[in-house]
This record gives sequence, C-alpha cells and structure tokens, in this order.
Amino acid sequence: METSARSLAKTVSWRITGSSAVFLISYLVSGNLSIAGTIAIIQLTANTILYYFHERIWDKIGWGQR
Repeated sequence: METSARSLAKTVSWRITGSSAVFLISYLVSGNLSIAGTIAIIQLTANTILYYFHERIWDKIGWGQR
C-alpha cells in the first residue's frame, strides 16, 4: 500500500516532466511563449488533479499486486 505523500511526490515529479514537454510542444507549434505557457498551466492543473486521484484509486485495487 502506498502513502498519500508518496502518491503526491510521484504526481509532482511526473507533472514537471509532462508539463515541460507540453510547454515545448506548444511553443514549437504556436511560436508564442504566452500561448505555450497558458496551455502548459491549464494542462498542469487538470492533469495533476486527475493523476493524483488515478493513483489513489489504483492503490485500492489489489489486482496485479503481490
């Protein structure tokens, strides 16, 4: 079983990685730092919340654990 603190740490580290990629891709597509930043912030907020709850739900599922 995983603690909430571990789930939160994994969430933060993954979001840094994912949001950096989204920012770079958004900038390459749009050529605009402001648009890229806005997209990255929206994506960061939504996906952080979704990922945290996704991890907590999976922690309650015994399938595939030893």
